[in-house]
Amino acid sequence: MSKTIKEMIVKEYKNRFHGATGAVLVEIRGMDASMNNAMRTTLLEKHIRVSVVKNTLARKAFEGTKLEGLAKYLVGPTAVLTGAESAVDIAREIVAWAKDKESLQFKGACIDGEIFEGKVGVERLSKFPTRVEALSTVVTLYLSPARNVVGAVVGPGRKAVGLVKEIQRKLEAGETIAAKV
Repeated sequence: MSKTIKEMIVKEYKNRFHGATGAVLVEIRGMDASMNNAMRTTLLEKHIRVSVVKNTLARKAFEGTKLEGLAKYLVGPTAVLTGAESAVDIAREIVAWAKDKESLQFKGACIDGEIFEGKVGVERLSKFPTRVEALSTVVTLYLSPARNVVGAVVGPGRKAVGLVKEIQRKLEAGETIAAKV
């Protein structure tokens, strides 16, 4: 392959993976064509792109990006999964899809420069909260003290309203109200 062609491929990889904050690397050796097509179709429906790359050229394209840490896993036939909202979504989808498929090998993953190695790492990443889930947890934690304060302030008022309603009910029913001491 000529140097010009290699430079064009590196440029294409840089464009394809530009802005990617995370990715999952898998080895699809041993997958037949129908299984490969099923995987690609399923993942594409979730906005996940599968790119089989030339390793040496992908290493050059990843230099200086958040995917740079994945360079050491670019050995043998490698497919790079990118897209979706985050690498957590990608990991969740590929782990779910590969549950009963032994021919798919997980090489590693990264999210914002943090590396997750092998199958264990990808499965661990798939259990992380997505950005939206993490933000909702933070908002809930942030608002819970205020919710507790409002409950403490409103609680005695609710009790008083309940007592007044009970007194009103008894008076309307003609019952006498005895003072408790």
